[in-house]
Parts: sequence; structure tokens; C-alpha cells
Amino acid sequence: MSDIPSDLRYAESHEWVSQEEEGVVKVGISDHAQEQLGDLVFVELPEEGDTLNRGDACSVVESVKAASDIYSPVSGEVVVVNEALADTPEIVNNDPYGDGWLFSVKLDDPGELDELMDAEAYKEHLAED
Repeated sequence: MSDIPSDLRYAESHEWVSQEEEGVVKVGISDHAQEQLGDLVFVELPEEGDTLNRGDACSVVESVKAASDIYSPVSGEVVVVNEALADTPEIVNNDPYGDGWLFSVKLDDPGELDELMDAEAYKEHLAED
């Protein structure tokens, strides 16, 4: 069973969101997602300053199996990207909820967080897949 931290919120497309500071969240992909992808060999992140809309493709992760889009679970402006992933994308496989985060977003609407799943709902979502 995949690791599903209870303090995060989750999108159906397997991204997680962590509240960092007032109005800013960190985004990554779930342990389940990185397991399904396999060993990552490349991560393409949005640019700092990019405006993201919830549900839009904003990143690409490539593994030895396939390339997959990453969708923004929230709307807002990208304020920080995890530049370490450019040289070591496997960090996402090794630590998806820690050092393997992808980018941080300044939220347009903090209410969008309430529309994401909590850990229990995400666990049920995985069971249905």
C-alpha cells in the first residue's frame, strides 16, 4: 500500500498539496503516482512566475516507462520550483513527500484546497482505481 500522509490534500490525478505559509502551497506527486511511473529520468517544471489554472497540465515527468503530464491541483502563480530535480529527478521516487516536491504556488483562491481530497478519501480513490 502506498504511503498517504494525513496532513496533505490530494487531487484525483495523484498530485498532493501541502500548506506552507498563508496563501502558499507546495505541490508534488503521490507515492502511488511515482510507483506507477517507475524510475524517473527527467522532470520538466513550470517557470517561476507562470500562472496555473486548476486542472491544467503544467509539468511533465518522464520515467523509463513513459512520459506523464502533471496537473495543477490549484490555481495561482508559481513562486518556487524545485531546481534540484533538473539534475536528480530520482529524488521524486526516493522522497515524494519531502525533497521530491515539484513547485510552490501562491493561491488565487485558498478555497480550492477544500475541494481536494483528504488522505482517507484519496485512499478510497486508489481502491477504486
